[in-house]
Amino acid sequence: MAGGKETPRQKMIGLMYLVLTALLALNVSKQILDAFVAIEDNIQRGSVTQLDRGDSAKGSLVAELATVTQDEAGRAKKAKIKKYLGMIEKIDKNVGAFIKYVDDLKLEMIGLVEGPESIKTAKKNDKESILWKKYDPKKPLMPTRLYLQAIQQKENFDVPMHEIVGSEISKIDPTKAGKKLWDMYKGLRSSIVEISANYKEGEKNTWKLKVKEINKFSDFKDLDKQIRKMFAAPGNKVNPEDEEALLSIYQELTKLEYADHHEAKNIHWLGRTFDHAPLVGALASLSAMQNEVLSARAKAVNLLKSKVTTGEFSFNKIQQLVSGPGVATSGEEVELLVTMAAYDSDKNPEVTSSTGNIEIKDGIGHIKLKAGASDMKVNGTVTIRNKSGVPYKKDWEWKVAVVKAQGSISLPEMAVLYRNYDNKVVPVIAGAVSSDIIVNGGSKRSATWSDDGTTYSGFIVTPGAGTSISMTLMGKDKDGKSKSYGTYKYRVKPFPKPEVLDATIKKSSGARVTLILKDSPLKANFNVTGGEITIGNDPPISFSGSIIPAAAVAKAKAGIKVAAVIKYNGTGGASNLEAVFTVKP
Repeated sequence: MAGGKETPRQKMIGLMYLVLTALLALNVSKQILDAFVAIEDNIQRGSVTQLDRGDSAKGSLVAELATVTQDEAGRAKKAKIKKYLGMIEKIDKNVGAFIKYVDDLKLEMIGLVEGPESIKTAKKNDKESILWKKYDPKKPLMPTRLYLQAIQQKENFDVPMHEIVGSEISKIDPTKAGKKLWDMYKGLRSSIVEISANYKEGEKNTWKLKVKEINKFSDFKDLDKQIRKMFAAPGNKVNPEDEEALLSIYQELTKLEYADHHEAKNIHWLGRTFDHAPLVGALASLSAMQNEVLSARAKAVNLLKSKVTTGEFSFNKIQQLVSGPGVATSGEEVELLVTMAAYDSDKNPEVTSSTGNIEIKDGIGHIKLKAGASDMKVNGTVTIRNKSGVPYKKDWEWKVAVVKAQGSISLPEMAVLYRNYDNKVVPVIAGAVSSDIIVNGGSKRSATWSDDGTTYSGFIVTPGAGTSISMTLMGKDKDGKSKSYGTYKYRVKPFPKPEVLDATIKKSSGARVTLILKDSPLKANFNVTGGEITIGNDPPISFSGSIIPAAAVAKAKAGIKVAAVIKYNGTGGASNLEAVFTVKP
């Protein structure tokens, strides 16, 4: 056995082999021989179950073939079913040959021990008869039904050893039945896996696999690794959907060819299994091989059957489906809907939509549309048809909340708000339907303004008396749920002092005083209301308005600098600005 992960049936068979080995040095009791009889009987019953599993899947395909319609899709499906039934027939032919060979070997050994008359006539349910049901060529996969309790010489170990192995367990006699048995068993493993793995699917996919023999491995994980490596070898292209089933089939029909047996080294599986095995134990081992082959056959048939749909509705493919919001922000609760969808690869669903372009592939309608300026509601229908062509239609609807595409660039070192200034703030939250701010350390009011032809909607934020202010960004999603998107802190600075645009005064005409903010992105207007000019130690000369009259510098020499105090009204109300002017002719 392969070891590692085994089915209960495989574990039972492995335990049986272990017990057989332990019996080599024992005087076998009647109770132990009867136990082998019971094991073999259970294995025979299990073989019938495995046969039924495979036949049931095969029968579904045969029944489906009879119901296929004669339209274009039906003809394509009919060809598909025939293709997979043909592959199953090849598998069944090879499995049938192995079942027949093992049955013949069983009867041959029983005849040599009990005499040819003991297996000449089948007598169903007769507890005096060894043969209950003969091999039937019309049912080539059904093993011969034996009743081992009727065997008189159950403990005979000479015949199984002689007929299957030969005189020595260290060397398998090629003239004995065991050599052919082993070669057929290995060949069946290759043929079942290769037949199941090599086929064309649609116009694009041609799956292919060339099986190589793996009979040496350290443990189950090593065997698994070697098989997967073979699947991925150059020249092979295994359908990913088939890989696990093919892996299971190969594992089930793989036995460690050589291993230590008692004190003997490097002994073949045949030698380890049939070395001094009592007749009923040997027969149970052979029945176990038939059971393994029928189990592998059932897996292969079900794998091929899965390529074709059966039932009222046609489903032969499955695909994962995930739906949910397309946009999420950090900390936002996201709900995803995950399911598995089944569809017919030969007949896609029919999908309609109120808008957008529709493409249907892999059983799913793909609808592509562009978001408009406002929220959208898209609806339509999806229809599947049963094998009789009767439609089954369902309505569908999906809402799309449309948010304006936004982006932002932040300058953390410039996180400043100015006191006595209308600080304009536009909150931006990707994926939110609406946004707002909460101001701590100041006040806000809603506002709309235009700048260089672009209109903005946001808030005017006015800082308080402190040195900092914080704003919490709030947003609502399409379901109306409000959440915080972070709190941001800003320094508060006094509004900057303006500067004189042209600090010169002409003796002939005076000067018009214009105040501006140099090297600043802030926009503000300043209204000059008057001021004073001081020449040297003379008393100040006052002026009003934004014009410094020529008379104010009449006594000043050209080229000297005079001090001035400019009075103006700005963003914070009335204020004064000290400046220096140069007198010119």
